[in-house]
Amino acid sequence: MNMGAGPNPIRLPSISRPCQLVVRRQEGPAEFLRFIQEGLEVGQQVVALAGANCLTNLARALNAGGLQTQNLLRSGRLVFLTAPECLEQLKKPDGPIQRARLRRQTPMVRWVSDWSWAYFNGRSADVLLNYQNRVHNLVRSLEALSLCTVHCSALQRRSLLAVLADHRRAVRGHTPLPESAQIPNPRNTLYPVS
Repeated sequence: MNMGAGPNPIRLPSISRPCQLVVRRQEGPAEFLRFIQEGLEVGQQVVALAGANCLTNLARALNAGGLQTQNLLRSGRLVFLTAPECLEQLKKPDGPIQRARLRRQTPMVRWVSDWSWAYFNGRSADVLLNYQNRVHNLVRSLEALSLCTVHCSALQRRSLLAVLADHRRAVRGHTPLPESAQIPNPRNTLYPVS
């Protein structure tokens, strides 16, 4: 009986974990906080990519829930990545992911991406899809449990449907734009807010 130690090791198939999209009605992390807390409680590493305000609110909510955010950040069990600054550096050898000491030996990584910062800053649809592709490609390589969120209070219906479609394309591995793609004129944005 070959247990994988010989010349023909057993290869287990890679598990595909789809990302869930949560469209939030309220400002703040209340609707995705449980996902983060549960991961931390069972010893998983949690990575949160969001705008600075969202990360600040998340830290406050975790502290209010009895978790010591500073200790979790210091130990590397919780990693905060501030968007959009971190997005250009995700694949660089000295980028935030490498500095954050992602633990590939942990049982699993949980990844939360809040995209609210992007939809309300006049970014073009192509640039947002490129950002989402980069993040989802990285999440797939980590085989992480993934949750994306966006605060929808000011999005019009057409824009909300575009958000859903973009997320579906990014999760499926839509071909990303070249790295040299520039942000187009903000007047051509696909995501009008009311």
